[in-house]
Amino acid sequence: MFFPSRETVERLRRKFPEGARVELVRMDDVQAPPPGTLGTVLGVDDIGSIQVRWDNGSGLNVAYGADVCRVVENSKQKL
Repeated sequence: MFFPSRETVERLRRKFPEGARVELVRMDDVQAPPPGTLGTVLGVDDIGSIQVRWDNGSGLNVAYGADVCRVVENSKQKL
């Protein structure tokens, strides 16, 4: 199993801050929400998984190196 460096985890935390809105691009899990599902970032854990509360009720994390999501809105960065 591959674990990202501390610097990579910190970069992910800056890119996906708590409260950011994300869209799922790809997730390799039979219980994954469909691509295009939106959610809110709860945080990034120490192995780089992005913790998301998906709008459809799912709580699956976005696994670093396997799954893909993108920021669509970040209310914390709006001033």
